[in-house]
Amino acid sequence: MAKKKPLILVSNDDGITSPGIKTLVEVMCELGEVVVVAPDSPQSGMGHAITVGNTLRLDPSTIFEGIDAYECSGTPADCVKLAKHHVLKDRTPDLVVSGINHGSNSSISVLYSGTMSAAIEAAIEGLPAIGFSLCDYSHQADFSHTAEFVKKIALQVLEHGLPPDIALNVNIPAKSDEKIKGIKICRQAHAKWQEVFDQRKDPYGRRYFWMAGNFVNEDKGEDTDEWALTNNYISVVPCAFDLTAHHALPVLNQWAL
Repeated sequence: MAKKKPLILVSNDDGITSPGIKTLVEVMCELGEVVVVAPDSPQSGMGHAITVGNTLRLDPSTIFEGIDAYECSGTPADCVKLAKHHVLKDRTPDLVVSGINHGSNSSISVLYSGTMSAAIEAAIEGLPAIGFSLCDYSHQADFSHTAEFVKKIALQVLEHGLPPDIALNVNIPAKSDEKIKGIKICRQAHAKWQEVFDQRKDPYGRRYFWMAGNFVNEDKGEDTDEWALTNNYISVVPCAFDLTAHHALPVLNQWAL
């Protein structure tokens, strides 16, 4: 009797027409039955936003030939919720993958990332999940070197599963003449963005602001995602959605409350 193919849900935040999700779908089709539920337009930087008090639209898409695919008007988290409770309401995915994102989602960027929010929403639903990102923001980003690593990591999760309430944050260095050295299991670097708001005027003379800034990494550890990426390794960080600062509980319990 033939072994049943795993059911794999694919989503992202760059939108259903992005090159990154095309690569991810192609790789997942080698591993199992694929269903796609992705935003109908770019949703980068949406974090874990969900649509409340507004309509959500979900329409079939023919962008991936021979694959059950849907485009959603909502956020990445909305996409996973609709997939779990509507599109696949009678079935449980064996794996949820998000991406491949155009640009890094390492370090603090995980909090802002729509890509990772889709994966974390899946983890909230009790599903093994991975968010994949390529450290290349270019519209012409080359994803050709990512496939073997995406497949390798996905196969490990399908075979071994993940600890409860965990999603993997995988970042892949941009393609270069240097061969990727390997895969590192890492912690999230202690780093942040230092924003600068450029004040400008529109053609009508009205003031607006354009956010820019620089990424500052003060973490000198060699076990971080930033170190791995700088040294041409793929970083894999297990992420949890429990944001409790457990180390602070004893301190706060000493307050006179």
